[in-house]
Amino acid sequence: MRLLLDLGNTRLKWSARDATGELAHGAVAWSDPVADALREAWRALPPADTVLGASVVDDAREALVAAQAIAMLSREVQWVRSPAAACGIRSAYAEPQRLGVDRFLAMVAAHAEGRSPCVLVGVGTALTLDALAGDGSHLGGVIAPGPQLMQQSLLGATVRVRPEQAGLVTTLADNTADAVASGCWGACAALVERFTAQVAPQLGGAPRLLFGGGDAASLRSLVDLPSELFADGVLRGLDVWSRVAVPSAADH
Repeated sequence: MRLLLDLGNTRLKWSARDATGELAHGAVAWSDPVADALREAWRALPPADTVLGASVVDDAREALVAAQAIAMLSREVQWVRSPAAACGIRSAYAEPQRLGVDRFLAMVAAHAEGRSPCVLVGVGTALTLDALAGDGSHLGGVIAPGPQLMQQSLLGATVRVRPEQAGLVTTLADNTADAVASGCWGACAALVERFTAQVAPQLGGAPRLLFGGGDAASLRSLVDLPSELFADGVLRGLDVWSRVAVPSAADH
């Protein structure tokens, strides 16, 4: 059994898999009692051959999860860090370790599943956009605040912009709540459309547009381009990595 771990900014997601497919999966928010939740969920799992993790969080949260893996499964977590190349993907970054491993693994999954050339859109705390060529070359990307973080930043930096309820996305807002929501979500949608148009010639025409992350469905509905949802890209990439990546690419 392989246990795959995706430590994102908002929550931890995990998937237990063997040769037949997925055995179990789950998620827990960092604001919840993580150790208790993992003990309860993992006690029913079969013995693990490998525990593979991808993390964009701090050392303390990595250590918390690693301790539970040892306690419940008697396995150390092998942390995957972004390499220059692996699983058919070649990073565009001059310092490849600085590319978020979540972005790298989403590209691994997309390429392995025959979805490249494509633009991958990660919609969470941050909005990430990456252009992936058909041969697995990462052409580069951009990072911006996600729509929720953008709204929070605006509210934190202004005195009089204090809506009392969540706003709705509309073309012509007639109240502050709707104006803030519409501006932030619209800005993110416009960035996706602009980026896709700019990189399309380098990707050989209109690329597939893949949306992943917690707010993927909401942002996708505002983008006026053909697109697909691409859920659990990190876990799917980890699954590919666990089967084909060279051992030296994981940080033990």
